[in-house]
Amino acid sequence: MVPDMSSVNETGGDAAPKVARVAVDGAACDRLFDYAIPADLAASVRPGMRVRAPFGRRTVTGYVIATADRSEHPSLKPLLAVEGDEPYIDADLLALSQWMASYYCAPIESCVRTVLPAPVRRSGATFRRQASVGLGACPPSEDAVTALSARAPKQAGVLAALAAGPLSLPELLRQTGAPRSAVQALVRKGWVDLSSDVVRRDPLGGRTILPTQPLPLMPQQEEAMRLILRSVDTLDPRVVLLYGVTGSGKTEVYLQALDHARRHGRGAIMLVPEISLTPQTVERFVGRFGPDVAVLHSRLSEGERHDEWHRVRRGDATIVVGARSAVFAPVRRLGLIVVDEEHEPSYKQEDAPRYHARDVAVMRGHLLGCSVVLGSATPSMESWANAGKGKYALTRMPARVDHRSMPHLRVVDMRLAAQESGQPGVFSRELLDAIRLRLDRAEQTILFLNRRGYASSLICRKCGYVAGCDQCSISLTYHRQDHTLKCHMCGGSQTVPPRCPACRDPEFKYTGVGTQRVEQIVRTCFPKARVSRMDADTTGGKGSHERLLGDFRSGRIDILIGTQMIAKGLDFPNVTLVGVVYADLSLHLPDFRAGERTYQLLAQVAGRAGRGDVAGEVIVQTYTPFHPAVQAVRNLDFEGFVAQDLEFRRELGYPPFGHLVCVGVRGASEEKVAEVAARLHAALAPVVPATVVLGDPTPAPIARIKGAYRYQILLRTRAVRSVAGPLAASLRAVRLPSDVHAAIDVDAVSLL
Repeated sequence: MVPDMSSVNETGGDAAPKVARVAVDGAACDRLFDYAIPADLAASVRPGMRVRAPFGRRTVTGYVIATADRSEHPSLKPLLAVEGDEPYIDADLLALSQWMASYYCAPIESCVRTVLPAPVRRSGATFRRQASVGLGACPPSEDAVTALSARAPKQAGVLAALAAGPLSLPELLRQTGAPRSAVQALVRKGWVDLSSDVVRRDPLGGRTILPTQPLPLMPQQEEAMRLILRSVDTLDPRVVLLYGVTGSGKTEVYLQALDHARRHGRGAIMLVPEISLTPQTVERFVGRFGPDVAVLHSRLSEGERHDEWHRVRRGDATIVVGARSAVFAPVRRLGLIVVDEEHEPSYKQEDAPRYHARDVAVMRGHLLGCSVVLGSATPSMESWANAGKGKYALTRMPARVDHRSMPHLRVVDMRLAAQESGQPGVFSRELLDAIRLRLDRAEQTILFLNRRGYASSLICRKCGYVAGCDQCSISLTYHRQDHTLKCHMCGGSQTVPPRCPACRDPEFKYTGVGTQRVEQIVRTCFPKARVSRMDADTTGGKGSHERLLGDFRSGRIDILIGTQMIAKGLDFPNVTLVGVVYADLSLHLPDFRAGERTYQLLAQVAGRAGRGDVAGEVIVQTYTPFHPAVQAVRNLDFEGFVAQDLEFRRELGYPPFGHLVCVGVRGASEEKVAEVAARLHAALAPVVPATVVLGDPTPAPIARIKGAYRYQILLRTRAVRSVAGPLAASLRAVRLPSDVHAAIDVDAVSLL
């Protein structure tokens, strides 16, 4: 069992602790290991320190979670060494790790690993050093330089180059064309010094970002700002939910709130969804705060993440901008955490520990005593309900900045469009006319379809065979660019067969629409338009995402087609039209959140239109125009949609009126997986109330992924703590075959 973190240091009085309880990095078990603290290390061992210790026949790295006077184990191995002078994990992050382990039913070791980035944990990870050359304390006389010019001109050239100041060794050799031996000869003479300096791996290196100044606030922004500053200064309230429509100026409120914390000697964390972490977003914060900003997200190189984390730890950067894992940044004197687009499902971690960054941010604020701001144009049902109950303070920003109008939104019934044309089409006449009008006006258009590829499936006209993935329970998507069939679940691909594998007929039919097909149709309909596509297929290369957005911002692209990566975080004043090609993709998924997700996505992408001086228009194409989510988007009536959806959830006890826990079992043998799921279900029955477990184990909606069959046991509870212990105990009690794995997902956001 994991010890209670309420007593991180269990020693009494001022006596030096004798036992260290260590989370061993990479240990595949849910427990801490006790080690004896040698006398020569007693002064150095504290909670949060990184240590080296024996583990079987290996020497491993671990982190001290707690210290104690004694252990229940009679014979302990001693720690071998302590690495560093300061704890790698602060006290609040240790407590947060323990809360995560308990709440999310996760091994404490995995929680500690999550708190520290992989490049920081890796043994031997160091800063990059670079040789630097400068003139020595006793430079040569003029006569000596003159003689050197005749005898060794390369050495003389090195001295001349260093006259203006020190240079890195590679730059010096590049400028002078001198060999390394010339520098070494001057070092031996004492005329130049060679040193080794730490060189920061800067994720923003080489980019010019212009500084910005605070903007005047509208009355609604000032009201929100007053509440947030009161929260930062007094922790009354602790959590603020900022509900502001797209374009209402939430980012400027965040910037000025972060500046307030900074000016009062406090640090801050700014979380944005990975999908919204565009260069444009980062530039806003760096432009305002300069080198005080550190950037932490998964697209950085390992060296960049290592150096940025240590910059934050040293206090060289006081504001962290990043995605999900940045919530654990070791910011000194943390005073404010902002979670932008708090409704985004990408804040949920898919692997253990399956934490939600929004909820972890709220808990870290509670443990540390710092303010938390949750912002969104379409808040999650959970946050909205918490505001309704008074747990969070709610502030509204219902209008766009400078009194710009919200975009006019039209819903096109594609059933009627198909009847008029005699066959279903990709574009309605209304959307084509609207695109043509924007091209005539030299305005820009965004076309949104949350499905990449050319066609969603390949079907035999004769026998009905559908090309499916060998490893997953989904059909393969046709990609025309390289004429392949790809699985968007496991990443596998295969060439298109010359004839049907089932009946040998050569005729295939491509059904469904992806972004590649939309691009082809747009280029055919508007041959003079400058068209680009932005999805996972076009943004794989380093910097490609940034280049595409740069071209769009500068007006070199007329029509941008993309998936959800263009739906959020983009602010381009010349975009006056947004077309949603097919609004139904997420609407009919077997998930109670389908309506909520659809409304959020449509409202967010609609918010990209009309952010400049020209009014915007949004055209939503759908085959289910009377669905409550589509009708609510039509009027941008978030509160009306929420009231209706919450009533449905209240009847069924779904979140936010309860917590949903999914116990997933997966393995290569469906028979074994079903058998293990049944045993887990039986183990839960005596310890969990019957009303909590929702029926028998069932195959997941996507029954097979990457060759593994998947079964689920669903639980619904009002308090996670009432089921977390029995759940974890049941999982430990059931002996799993080596090729079957089980996992607990608390507050699951997707059941697919």
